[in-house]
Amino acid sequence: MTWLASLIWPFIRISAMFSSAPILSARSVPVRIRILLALFIAWILLPVIPPPPAVDLLSMKAVVISVYQVFIGLAMGFILQMVFAAFVIAGQGIATAMGLGFASIVDPQNGVQVPVVSQSLLIMVTLIFLALNGHLMLIKVLADSFKQLPVGFIVPSTDGLWHLVNWGGTMFAGGVLIALPAVAALLLVNIAFGVTARAAPQLNIFAVGFPVMLMVGIIFLILILPTITEHLSSLLNQAFALMQRFIVSA
Repeated sequence: MTWLASLIWPFIRISAMFSSAPILSARSVPVRIRILLALFIAWILLPVIPPPPAVDLLSMKAVVISVYQVFIGLAMGFILQMVFAAFVIAGQGIATAMGLGFASIVDPQNGVQVPVVSQSLLIMVTLIFLALNGHLMLIKVLADSFKQLPVGFIVPSTDGLWHLVNWGGTMFAGGVLIALPAVAALLLVNIAFGVTARAAPQLNIFAVGFPVMLMVGIIFLILILPTITEHLSSLLNQAFALMQRFIVSA
C-alpha cells in the first residue's frame, strides 16, 4: 500500500496537468495515451521524489491529498495553456481587423470555433514549442514541483495563487502585443478609407476596401512571423518562472 500510494498521488498530479496543458489536452490525443504517459512519467519520477505521508488510501485524508494534487496539476497546466491562448487572442484581433472574423474553423485542441488566422498561429506556435524542447522543460518543472511542493497536506502559498490570477492579464497583454503591428496598420487603412469615402461619396468603398484590407493583413502577417519565436520564448520564460513561484509552499 505504501508503494501504491507513492505512485498514485504523483500520477494524479501529472494526469491533472496533462488534462489542462496544451498539446496533451487536445481532443485528438486519446485518453488512454494520456493516462499511460502520465503513469510512465510517474513511475520514472518515483525514485527521485520525496516519499508521501503515511496515510491510508481509503481514508478521508487521502481524498483531501488527491484533491490537492488535482488542483496543483490543473494550475500548472493552466499556466502553460494561457501562453497558447495569447496567440489565439492575437489571431482573433488580426482576423477581425482584416475582415476574416467570419472565417472560422474548429480548433482541434479546445473544440471551439476560432478564426483561421488564430488556427494558423496556434499550429505554428505548437511546432515552435516542440522545437524549443518546451515539453521537456515542462516535465522538468513538474519533477521540481514534487521537491518544492511534496505530496501531502501542503498547498501553494497565497502569493503563488495571486500570481496565478494575475497571469490572465499577462495573457491578454501578450496577445495584444503580438497583434499590435498588424492591427495598427489595418486601423490606419480603415481611417484612410473613411477619409476617401468622405471625399468621394460615389466611390464604392466596400468593393475596394475588402480586398485591400485582406492584402494589407496578409502582408503584415508575413512581417510578424519572424517575431513569433521571440514572443513565444518570452511568454514561456514567464510561464515557467510563474510555475516555480507557484509551487513554493506556504
